[in-house]
Amino acid sequence: MDEPLIRYKNVNINQQELGVLEDVNLELNKGEFVYLIGKVGSGKTSLLKTIYGELDIQSGDAEVLGYNMSNIKRKHIPQLRRRLGIVFQDFQLLTDRNVHSNLSFVLRATGWSNKIAIKERIDEVLDQVGMTGKGYKMPNELSGGEQQRIVIARAILNRPEIILADEPTGNLDSETGRQIVELLKSICASGSAIMMTTHNLHLLSEYPGIVYRFENHQIKEVTNEYSRAIKREKEQETEEKTTNVTI
Repeated sequence: MDEPLIRYKNVNINQQELGVLEDVNLELNKGEFVYLIGKVGSGKTSLLKTIYGELDIQSGDAEVLGYNMSNIKRKHIPQLRRRLGIVFQDFQLLTDRNVHSNLSFVLRATGWSNKIAIKERIDEVLDQVGMTGKGYKMPNELSGGEQQRIVIARAILNRPEIILADEPTGNLDSETGRQIVELLKSICASGSAIMMTTHNLHLLSEYPGIVYRFENHQIKEVTNEYSRAIKREKEQETEEKTTNVTI
């Protein structure tokens, strides 16, 4: 069996010397789709920041793609991030250049130099996220959903083993949000593990995955709770349909 891509054991996380999360225990394995749910300020984004080295681990054992996050050297963080894809809620696209240049900038910054290979890879990811032929567009010419697709394209450029998505549907309408999760699910099916924070609990029933709830500085896996709730909802829907047909 493959080693977990992420393994946290008894991890404590602080933000500006204040305790955010205590005794965190979780794993992420290849091909898994994991939801992180909880109120604003419950520590979801802080956890993601520790995974890509933006926030230090206070104590405990934390391993990401073989890197010990408790004592990782600063010079190794860029190497780690090349193996991660990060999807931000606020897009963080460079507004002074078009889509192709946004994506080319990332590839060049991560060691790509062949112009033909760069163009081919950009065309591949744009096709994968349903944005074929949009490389010439400026970010402000795109809708919110289209911008988020470009952000996902940027995240998958280097074929990451893990994608961290922080509220990727937060600024989108419900239908566009569903399309973004469907896209992430398809990327997950092709090999990348996904860890996604969300406040939209309806997504959990439409696109099931492993669920961790953040509450009172703690993290608890609650996948079974949601699976049972989803099952009850579907049974109720079936009963209602049956009753309506009978009437």
